[in-house]
Amino acid sequence: MEKIAVFPGSFDPFTVGHESIVLRGLNLFDRVIVAIGHNTTKNSCFSVEQRIRMVQEIFAGTPQVEVVTFEGLTVDFCKSINAKFILRGLRTSADFEYERAIGQMNKMMDDDIETVFLLTSTIHTPINSSIVREIMKNKGDVSAFIPKSLDIKKYLEE
Repeated sequence: MEKIAVFPGSFDPFTVGHESIVLRGLNLFDRVIVAIGHNTTKNSCFSVEQRIRMVQEIFAGTPQVEVVTFEGLTVDFCKSINAKFILRGLRTSADFEYERAIGQMNKMMDDDIETVFLLTSTIHTPINSSIVREIMKNKGDVSAFIPKSLDIKKYLEE
């Protein structure tokens, strides 16, 4: 049976930390599906369509990575595509507490779906999308925080 992991998030924008988690996840899973959720509580910088194109651009040469959007519960999305794993990255102890609670709730909703946590590489620990968005809004240089294969400027100009 193919091992499929769903890597859910808003990815606004997709950072080098996200890229690292996906690439490391490919060592564990046959496929990683980057699932861009519709989060109505976040003030987005990029449209969902732009975020899809960004992630597709980053992983253009990696057929084991797919990019999709979804609405609703991650666990329901996993069931709909027969994915048995949810992939999450952990930067800090605060991330762990938050993600642990969600992972346990998902497990209670579907005992067949496992949440797998990968510790973020030390160099990526301080990087998060909210801070990167703030730097972009203030016209700062985000090139160190965005995957090298992504031309973020073209998306900012759209």
